[in-house]
Amino acid sequence: MLDLQRLRALHAVSVHGTVGAAAAALGYTPSAVSQQIAKLERETRTVLLERAGRGVRLTAEALQLVDTAQELLSIVERAETALEERRGVPAGRLTVAAFASAARGLMPAVLAELARAHPALDARLSEVDPHLSVDLVARGAVDLAVAHDWDIAPLPAPAGVEQAVIGDDLCDLLVPEDHPFAGRTALRREELGGERWICQPPGRICHDWLVRTLRAAGHEPDIVHQAEENPTLVALVAAGLGIALIPRLGRGPLPPGVVEVPLDPTPVRRLYALWRTGAARRPAIAETVRVLRERWPTVTAAPTRPPTVTT
Repeated sequence: MLDLQRLRALHAVSVHGTVGAAAAALGYTPSAVSQQIAKLERETRTVLLERAGRGVRLTAEALQLVDTAQELLSIVERAETALEERRGVPAGRLTVAAFASAARGLMPAVLAELARAHPALDARLSEVDPHLSVDLVARGAVDLAVAHDWDIAPLPAPAGVEQAVIGDDLCDLLVPEDHPFAGRTALRREELGGERWICQPPGRICHDWLVRTLRAAGHEPDIVHQAEENPTLVALVAAGLGIALIPRLGRGPLPPGVVEVPLDPTPVRRLYALWRTGAARRPAIAETVRVLRERWPTVTAAPTRPPTVTT
């Protein structure tokens, strides 16, 4: 008889692409995942993983087993959902994926509240790109995702995935304190031409939004510095190296030398919680979504400057 945990390990490698990423998602070590798959190979007398450069590739037999694993994991999920629904309280393991600034600015408070209120619930967080997280939910690799979209790039919700709005994250223009924009109470997008920009790399939603928005206003953006994390972008602005458009969530207090200037109209990205339709009745899902929405106003009301310390 095939072991479900070993099938789960193989399924995770298929979803996440590498043994290391699968291990991180499952909460195991890479060695433990490799051992599970090695045992599955011995049980099935089949080669399941082949070397491909520095990584691995699933064989045709492995892909067939992954389809079977998906069916079995779906059956297990339905059974767990039914039991949890019958008990009426959040319980069991809940895997959550969130994009970087949500993982930093929203999820710690949410996870702490869930842990205090529901000791039988084992919620576990992974930081994942928002568009990747939708696919992870659809494929059953995570139970719930926190993702976002912009007006130019609506978030896709494939069949079998439900979503609920958490809230809107406002974005501000950040400039060095000696920049001509620093004294303005508001700016229109048409005024942003000829600036040196700091933003995330191409392929990121924020980068694509900036490029499309400036081009629509008649400007070709001059992007001089690129970085993945918002704190790095803020540090580059503080050094006087350009200006940046950065959402408020997870941004933290602005350092000395950086001024926040509102844009008119204000750019907004919308946050969503997503989960599989089959798990919609699970109390853990409903409670996590409730806490996300309840916590949202508190995380978006953070101060833009560090508090002044008096002695």
